[in-house]
Amino acid sequence: MKRIAAVTMVRNDEFYLRKWVEYYGREIGKENLYIFFDGTDQQVPDFCQGTTTHLRERNPQHVVKAEKDRLGYLSEQAAILMNEKGYEIVIGTDADEFLVVDPKLGISLADYLSHHKATTSISALGIDVGQHLESEGVIDGSRPFLEQRHNAYICSRYTKPSVILRPVRWGSGFHRIKGHNFRIDPNLFLFHFGSVDLKMIEDRMGNQDLVSTGRLKHIQKRARTIYLITGAKSLEWERTTRKVRRIQQYIRPIWAINKPWNTRRKFIVRIPERFSKIV
Repeated sequence: MKRIAAVTMVRNDEFYLRKWVEYYGREIGKENLYIFFDGTDQQVPDFCQGTTTHLRERNPQHVVKAEKDRLGYLSEQAAILMNEKGYEIVIGTDADEFLVVDPKLGISLADYLSHHKATTSISALGIDVGQHLESEGVIDGSRPFLEQRHNAYICSRYTKPSVILRPVRWGSGFHRIKGHNFRIDPNLFLFHFGSVDLKMIEDRMGNQDLVSTGRLKHIQKRARTIYLITGAKSLEWERTTRKVRRIQQYIRPIWAINKPWNTRRKFIVRIPERFSKIV
């Protein structure tokens, strides 16, 4: 089994971080989790015990500059883990993103990645999970998310090269690797849960720490996912994920040919029951 680490950076986000620690700790071991807190004013939660944490000096910036700086820093940390700590694979995600191997394979994430043939990076199909307002209530963080949320938007924005096998430089938001192409793995999904609860999104819209750094538009996009899912008829998972994977692999935006693109069509799917207990 290869040595695998996971890295993330957070600020005032215990709700998702708790789930992140729980999930990746189970999959690759808590001792292999590296959490960077954006600001020395942050407090490390008790549930991070057993992980490696670091409080980084915060420099409040507009979201565009902040993201470039954040991912440059995390890319450097991933390189250190590989060059100095002996890790062969590093998973980089935001705290609300979960890399999942399809449970129909009956194999763990660590085992799947350890036997992968990739040499630079691995991308998973992006699954933006959202609340269906007519049938789903407020999310309960103590229960599996996918036990409470059943629909998602297959979104190229979350099809990210989250797994690296050598030191590289991630672009903002982990959305691409500078100077490298991508290939979407047929058995990996990146579940994004930022759109999982409308009440939570509305509360964030009133958070001045986020608004003052230009993140309001980004938060509003999450609410649009919820309304999109609520108003659409969900498509069948297997056939649709195969189709969209092909689309994203071969259709690229002309302004970023090493990133996937969905085109204008919105693909909403029903998440299979086999995923319900994983995250």
